[in-house]
Amino acid sequence: MGEGAATEGRQGVREVSVNMSPLPGCREGGTPLITREEARALYAGAEMVHDFDHVLRVLALAERIGAAEGADMDIVRTAVLLHDTERARADREGGDHAEMAAARARTLLAGANPAFVEAVAHAIHAHRFRNDMSPRTLEAQVVFDADKLDAIGAVGVARAFSFGGLHGQRLWAAAIPAGYDGHDFGDEHTPRHEFTYKLAQIKDRLYTPTGRAIAEARHRFMAAFFARMADEVAGRA
Repeated sequence: MGEGAATEGRQGVREVSVNMSPLPGCREGGTPLITREEARALYAGAEMVHDFDHVLRVLALAERIGAAEGADMDIVRTAVLLHDTERARADREGGDHAEMAAARARTLLAGANPAFVEAVAHAIHAHRFRNDMSPRTLEAQVVFDADKLDAIGAVGVARAFSFGGLHGQRLWAAAIPAGYDGHDFGDEHTPRHEFTYKLAQIKDRLYTPTGRAIAEARHRFMAAFFARMADEVAGRA
């Protein structure tokens, strides 16, 4: 709500005169700068691991985490809706999809409150696991945690194997080479590599207390799945 002056009205009820200027994350009339349907169109043709269904799952988590942590939800929602818009282009042409999506957000939000735009752009740029940009604001930390939580648990297992199928990866690897750094997505990369390098580390990389609490059960489920998978592949179960 915009800032306003409070006065005593009838029967002692406190009345507030509201400044009707648009909020930083809204158009005139209170419509968000980016609606869900507008955002959905930006993901047309996206592969299943990073499609708009992923965005909606991240949004649900971000709503939960952001509300619990007291984040500015206009910044959080806008950043979530735009955070993976450049992934397909980055896959085709190379580059950091998070940095590219942040740049695109600045273009899409041109004319809005500059501080709001930069807060959104930072949250987008800082959401990636495999880059050197750390989330410096609460809103960026909420977006980071929500995005990473969608990579673990039952959904995370499904996404890891979906990604592997899309990229022609083997179903399993008997062992992970010592010193594997997680950046080689060649023929030998499998969902087990992804679990070992990235997914198993996520719960300890989260920033918010709410995100870390959600991660505990998701991590246990995922770790148990990969342990069971190893046993079944080896014929022990």
